[in-house]
Amino acid sequence: MFGLFGGRSGHPMADLESARELLEEVPKNDALKALIEITAWVDSVRGDGRMRLDTRFDVLCLLDETARPHEIKVLRDYFTNGVNSPVLEKRQWNALNEYYANLGEAYHGLLIGCHNGEKGASALRDLRQKIVARGLNAAAGRLKCAAVHYAPVDPAIWQQLGEYYAEAETQKSLDETIELYPGASEKHSVRHQFAGVLIWWASGTGSFKPLQIHLAERLAAHLCGSLTMGPEPGEDVLYTFDLTQPKPPARYDGSAEAHPNLRFVGHGEVRIQLDPLLEKLDDDMVPGEINLGGTYGADVVGEVVRRMTAGWLAEPPSRRHARRSLDVNLNVVKGYSGLIDVANLADGQDGDSMVWVAQDVSATGFRCTLDAAQGAGLKIGSLVGFRPENVLNWGAGIVRRLRRDDEGNLDVGVEILANRTARVKLGEESGPAASVDSFALWLGVAGTEAGEARLLLKPGSLDESKTLRMQMGGKPYVLAPWAVLEKTDDYDMVKYRVTE
Repeated sequence: MFGLFGGRSGHPMADLESARELLEEVPKNDALKALIEITAWVDSVRGDGRMRLDTRFDVLCLLDETARPHEIKVLRDYFTNGVNSPVLEKRQWNALNEYYANLGEAYHGLLIGCHNGEKGASALRDLRQKIVARGLNAAAGRLKCAAVHYAPVDPAIWQQLGEYYAEAETQKSLDETIELYPGASEKHSVRHQFAGVLIWWASGTGSFKPLQIHLAERLAAHLCGSLTMGPEPGEDVLYTFDLTQPKPPARYDGSAEAHPNLRFVGHGEVRIQLDPLLEKLDDDMVPGEINLGGTYGADVVGEVVRRMTAGWLAEPPSRRHARRSLDVNLNVVKGYSGLIDVANLADGQDGDSMVWVAQDVSATGFRCTLDAAQGAGLKIGSLVGFRPENVLNWGAGIVRRLRRDDEGNLDVGVEILANRTARVKLGEESGPAASVDSFALWLGVAGTEAGEARLLLKPGSLDESKTLRMQMGGKPYVLAPWAVLEKTDDYDMVKYRVTE
């Protein structure tokens, strides 16, 4: 719509001075609104074909740097658990996703313009590394938005990532350290920046909760300086990435042979950073040099570090239990309240349940593909109760993996906690007799002799640090607390020592 008359751009931001004046009108104290307004400017600037390429670069960098503090603020607010309403979370996610998408296309457009020799391209000859690094950062933001929704990734993102890396190789700037933004604490080369993005994505984004996805991405950015990436597989190789294929990184299984477009990502000397980091986290300290985009507890950060890096320094685990591909109808209830309700029904009764079809089943888990209605409300860590056809009792499982396909269906991986559960009455050993209100879910009714057992409790219903009495099958038992295995808003999973 700009520059309809004459050969020069008529865009309001056709020069830096005009752009700075217009950006003065962006709200200073409303990060979400500011990000949305700047996104609109990025969209209009990248779409103006009459603007010289070097001018477009200058204006886009100004827009990007002006948006940076607002972007960081919206990210921090988005990942503040339990504070935002669903409506606000949706607005924040949409704003971030639109910003990264437009910014990513803008930097990619600059790179294409350089290759096509557009007017002003020669002035950007020594600035291509900055275009590549900023483009990589925007692409990582788009991946992050997809990851927190367990959504499919636009193949064009992987394609653009490959083009950015190939460009840095061609320009022989892969190993030049760059300050991504003025005053940024993290300074990395394109090689390390790229390796960090790939290894973060491949290290369990589909099995992390949204906050864990964010922390894993920040930790990968912190550790990426120790990673390796190159055209030949070293002894430390973990993943492969084809620069010409619009596909995510793949786990290296030893069979992939080097070819001109294949790159290998390895853990390098990451242990040099990892061991001291874990020691500090074990001492309840989060090192100040790690930019996590917010303040988080050492226990939360430590869990992510251990889960994310578990496969980096060891051989990938082989499957212990055979997985069978077959369709099994499961009656399913969601959440602690749903499971404790059906656990009290007579054997074979389903209550208010729905039917899922499990395609892959093993002794430790199953996988289902659900439509939008069936998958509503599910997240990593959700508790589900299940009862296969022709089976009388209810089992319990936890959602450990999520991924959406292009049709909006949800691929769900469930870890089986127990194939048979029972509702039991509990009370503190020193308190009054267990009341009908003090219920828990016993994960497996066998093995009640001296030993260990896991129970699911309603959060806050009982003090998990105290010894409990339990009535089950007409017999009394004593439960001595051992360890809290998992705590969520819906349930606590606690391990006890059990004696009759």
